[in-house]
Amino acid sequence: MAEEEYEKILFQFHSDVLDEETIETMWAVVIDKEKGLYKLDSIPFYAPDVAADDIIYAEFDEDQERLTYRNTVEASGNSTVQVVILDSGTDTNEIREMFDSLGCTSEKYNEGYFVIDVPSSLDYSAVQNRLTELQNAGIIGYAESCLSKKHGLE
Repeated sequence: MAEEEYEKILFQFHSDVLDEETIETMWAVVIDKEKGLYKLDSIPFYAPDVAADDIIYAEFDEDQERLTYRNTVEASGNSTVQVVILDSGTDTNEIREMFDSLGCTSEKYNEGYFVIDVPSSLDYSAVQNRLTELQNAGIIGYAESCLSKKHGLE
């Protein structure tokens, strides 16, 4: 079986937090290089409206001198949640493990900030309940940067 080929894809977007144009790069598996199709293999730290396993279209951008995201061809149904640790006495990895035990995966940006990938097959209500509990306790703040249609209905 052939090894999967990966490409780094540039995402350009307006950050409401920073109130400026910003960029993020993510790894994606090559599906069809000629057609510009890739499967996102990263959990977005900041880029809105995309989630892990989405099929995306990217093309080479002369100005950026690299492959650049243009649009989502097929949403995976996964959701992305951004989490900020507000309580300095709380270990980021302990909070991540709570969500791992619910069936999610996560990527840590630094101590105090991580993102959660909620698979499309998972019932989001259990994840959302835990997020809300932790937020109400003043331990975290969170934002649903990409909430799939399925998870939005739960």
